[in-house]
Amino acid sequence: MPTRPRRLAPPHGQTPDPATALSVGFVLLPRFTLLPFAAFVDCLRLAADEGDRSRQLRCRWRFMTDQGVDAVSSCGAAITPCETFRDPVEFDYLVVIGGVLHEPGAADLAAIDYLRRAAGLGVPLVGVCTGVFSLIQAGLMDGRRCCISWYHHGDLARRFPAMQPVADRLFVDDGDRLTCAGGAATADLAAYLVERHLGRAWARKSLHIMLIDERRRGDQAQPQPVVFERVEDRLVRKAIGVLEQHLGEAISVDDLAARVGASRRGLERKFQAALGVGPQKFARDLRLRYGLWLLHYTERSVTEIGEQCGFADTAHFSRHFRACFGRSPSQVRRDPEATRDQLVDPFFLHIEAIGAP
Repeated sequence: MPTRPRRLAPPHGQTPDPATALSVGFVLLPRFTLLPFAAFVDCLRLAADEGDRSRQLRCRWRFMTDQGVDAVSSCGAAITPCETFRDPVEFDYLVVIGGVLHEPGAADLAAIDYLRRAAGLGVPLVGVCTGVFSLIQAGLMDGRRCCISWYHHGDLARRFPAMQPVADRLFVDDGDRLTCAGGAATADLAAYLVERHLGRAWARKSLHIMLIDERRRGDQAQPQPVVFERVEDRLVRKAIGVLEQHLGEAISVDDLAARVGASRRGLERKFQAALGVGPQKFARDLRLRYGLWLLHYTERSVTEIGEQCGFADTAHFSRHFRACFGRSPSQVRRDPEATRDQLVDPFFLHIEAIGAP
């Protein structure tokens, strides 16, 4: 095993700080996604120094590409300056930021070789967004849990059928391999590492300056792609927001009305006018759709999924599921392609039926 990582020299003009607690190297792949990168590095920046002075004191970081040239993101913005790959043992973590999927080029292959060398030296590796694809290609995720966004779940499953991707959580800490779905969840992962190395106060400081209330746990569910842009009534939209945050429990109509500041009868009238169904049926169908998503993107049993969706027992869940989707949960698990369109099409077909604009 390697010795304690050698600390990076601070940027030009800054005084070395022996209290540096966290050093991170970023491996930026061609057309990497900008938001995950920015969320991660800004969390480090805000924890590294007092106030907003941005000195690399408690945390240090480097941006690296295979040739040391500028890293161009998927939106066209470039990160500079970048360095060539440094000695991996200088870092506590190497974070590989992926982006638009494509056939690996020379830059990707050089990064894969670098990641293999880092793994051989015992340096923890972090795969963010499609950066996890590079860890898999490097042969570094065998037998490991692999977190990926629901959006890229199918891409990963098709490209690497031997892997079992995890798409129902924000990030996974598997010891010296950490994987993250990307997007805003990268701020949660960065804060998790800051808290581990510097303490909770520094993680909270970073998040609060970023206008994030608190760090979400890694096992928190990813937001699911539910389509409700046709709902114009503000009270109904507010009620839908409450239901989306409580997919694992059956909220009564009285409780829902109280949470959004409406009477039960008034809320029922608004749901009927906007959606053609009452809030109780809407809430149950929403939980069933969540169950459909879990059947497609997780390995959980039908019993576990029914419980997670707030149903009293498996038979209750299966009966309502079949009535909603025309197939039992077991049939969907055996033939997921038959219901895949229902994951991406607007969920409530009756919205179209009543002629919503």
